Amino acid sequence: MLRVMTWNILTGGRDRDGTDRWDRIVAVVAAQRPDLLAVQELRGLDRGGRLAELAGRLGMTPHLARSWFGQPVAVLVRAPLRALRSGRVRRPFHHATAQVQVATGAGPLTVFSTHLNPYSGGQRRMEADWLAVAVGRTGGRLALLAGDLNTLDPAVDHTARLAGLPTLYRRRHLRRDGRTVDTRAVSRLLDAGLVDLWPYTGGGEPDGPTVPTRYGGAEFAPTRLDYLLATPEVAAVTRAVRVVRGGGADTASDHYPVVADLALDPG
Repeated sequence: MLRVMTWNILTGGRDRDGTDRWDRIVAVVAAQRPDLLAVQELRGLDRGGRLAELAGRLGMTPHLARSWFGQPVAVLVRAPLRALRSGRVRRPFHHATAQVQVATGAGPLTVFSTHLNPYSGGQRRMEADWLAVAVGRTGGRLALLAGDLNTLDPAVDHTARLAGLPTLYRRRHLRRDGRTVDTRAVSRLLDAGLVDLWPYTGGGEPDGPTVPTRYGGAEFAPTRLDYLLATPEVAAVTRAVRVVRGGGADTASDHYPVVADLALDPG
C-alpha cells in the first residue's frame, strides 16, 4: 500500500511573530508516515537548506518548485520509492506546481503538488487548464494532482457558508456578477477526466472540510479547499481518503492534511 498526503503548512511552518510550528508539523506527518507528501506554502524554505532540514526530520527526500510570485511548493518522497524524474510545471502560476514521477509495480506514477491563486477565480481557471495539460503530457495512466486549489467543490451548495464570510473574503469565491459561486477550477480538472478521490471513495462528510483549523483562518468558511484528483487508473486503486484532524493537526496550520491510501507498491 502506498500513502499520499497533501498539506498546506502555512508560511513555511513559521509565523510572523517568530512562532515555529515545525515540531507539530513533523509530529503530524510522522504519525501518518506518507510515502509521498505534496506540501504547499513553503515560504523561505527554498533558501539556506531549510527544506532539506525539514525533509531530513521527516525522513524524506524533497523535490522543490520555486514560485513565480507567491510561495514554493514541493513533493517529498520516502524510500524505497524512487524518483525517476522531477521538475516544475513551467507556467506562471501565482504560487507553483512541482511534479515528481516515481516507480511503482504498476508503472510510473506522476504526482503534482500545486497551490492555485487565492484571489482570482479567473486566474485559478487558467491555472487549472495548465494543470490539465501537464497531466496529459505525462503520457501515463497513473497521475495524481494534490494540493490547495483554493476552489469550492462544484457538487456542494456553498451559499449559506459564504454568506457568513466578510465581503473581502467572500468575493474570492464569487464570479464577477457577485452572486455566482466560482467552482470553475475544479470543474475544469474534472472535465479533463480527473477523478475527485474524496467523493469517489465515499469519504463520509459531504465535502470533507479542510479549513479552517483551530489555528485560525478568518478568511475561510468551513469547506474543502485541498484536493486529491487522479486519473481513473489511480482512482481504481484508491482504498481510502480522509482528512486528518485532532492532535497537532488542529494547530499546526490553518489547513488540515488530506491522506489517501493507494493499492500500489514501490517499483
